[in-house]
Amino acid sequence: MLTSPTTIDDLSIDLLGNIVSRLHSVDFASADCVSRSWNRACCRVLCRPKLSSACSLSSDLQVAVEGVVNKVLSELIRPHFAIVSVGLCVDLPEARRLITARLSSKIPIVLSDSFGVIGRDVNSDEFVETRWRMWNDPGSGIMLTIGFLPGVKVNLISLSQRIGEDPFEIDKFITDIWEFSASKSGRQSPAAIMIFSRSQQCMNVVEKLDYAMSPETVIVGGGCCSLQYASGSSRNTAALALVFAEDMNKPPGVGETQFHTVLSSALLPVGPTCQVTSIKEITTLKARLTARREGSYENLDVLALLNQVNEELGRWVDTEDFFIGVTRRRECSIGPEKVEWVTSLVFHHVLEGDEESLIVDGSGIKSGDTFRLYCPDPTTAISSTANASAYIRSFKQGSTTGGDKREVFGGYIFSSWRRGMPFFVQPDFDSSPLRDNFPGVTLGGMFSVLEIGRDDSTLYAKESQEQNSAGCCVHECGVVYLIMSYTP
Repeated sequence: MLTSPTTIDDLSIDLLGNIVSRLHSVDFASADCVSRSWNRACCRVLCRPKLSSACSLSSDLQVAVEGVVNKVLSELIRPHFAIVSVGLCVDLPEARRLITARLSSKIPIVLSDSFGVIGRDVNSDEFVETRWRMWNDPGSGIMLTIGFLPGVKVNLISLSQRIGEDPFEIDKFITDIWEFSASKSGRQSPAAIMIFSRSQQCMNVVEKLDYAMSPETVIVGGGCCSLQYASGSSRNTAALALVFAEDMNKPPGVGETQFHTVLSSALLPVGPTCQVTSIKEITTLKARLTARREGSYENLDVLALLNQVNEELGRWVDTEDFFIGVTRRRECSIGPEKVEWVTSLVFHHVLEGDEESLIVDGSGIKSGDTFRLYCPDPTTAISSTANASAYIRSFKQGSTTGGDKREVFGGYIFSSWRRGMPFFVQPDFDSSPLRDNFPGVTLGGMFSVLEIGRDDSTLYAKESQEQNSAGCCVHECGVVYLIMSYTP
């Protein structure tokens, strides 16, 4: 009696799963698309979220890309998104070409330049925080992080550079995020947004994003100089948003991926609260202001104030190392909806100062706005980082007691280029809150121009009721920690 030959389709799902689990990540991703039965087998093998990350400091871009791609794909993973950070002297379009050739241009891939990388080196297997010194040492190297998030839909939404200042186009950028989230999760606001923005447009974009999204939406990211993305070009890209929305049609048995943030700051408020009396834009990104102490009618002698602050500090801080934190109240709306008033804290870098005025970077300051001086301070940074570590420790303890089955599987760090060594004597300091609390968990990160993260209102010391009501989403000299967890 003749019997038909056994084919691979006749194999049990357990046996098929055993076979596909031995494949390389690239072949595994291909196997997942063969048929429904193969997809079910692959989903049983890879059923929990996973983050994989690696960095290379090689000056040879091709060698660096090969190293990090081989490393992140050495363990079974099916990439749903990728984040690539490179040194300022790296050819970003070429990095994009090499990365997409290995990972596929069909998944959301963000590429940005950075002032340093945070992660595990492919050659030494040591965890490193490598910060490059701006333009005189732009650095070569690459950081690659890929993620697999079952039960979560991920999309990449872009904002064009030439219209990045146009409020109507920023509104469209936000409504695109809303529409994607609503179509996948049934909710207008997504679970999380990782935003990468050119520093010039960062405040305009993020301020509206914070206003538009639910308080439950986690918003993190970094400011950079150049951006690329996998499916298209990009010298005209003002911002890229990786949007994470819970899949309302996720298969039974798939748990919940959650996103959490913790912030740390190195800025110490100094001197009195002042009020802007006049403002004159020098360029679109630079302005001269005069001010008076709050409650006074005489314009401030800026140099005398800076000297007084330095005496109080007991050390000398150069004028260009100061920031002003401006508390401003502005109208905000998305599209035709009702206009609301929003109070925010916005940092501007001090460029110059004389007896009569300060010259600061950025725009958007108005007469009547109040501000305080801030300066980077290692002691403040150490204290704030200790607070962040304590919060993360309590978060960890909460996930192991009381029946909470939450598992942390990865994290990402956005740290200021003004931090790292030699700001701290201790190396690898900024990553310590996550490394110490979650040893063995995959971490990646970058040193950025600006750090994006929703302030919990306790990060900065505030003197007035207006200041207490001011939220801050774009930070200087800070660290934003993103923690990813999974509840089965």
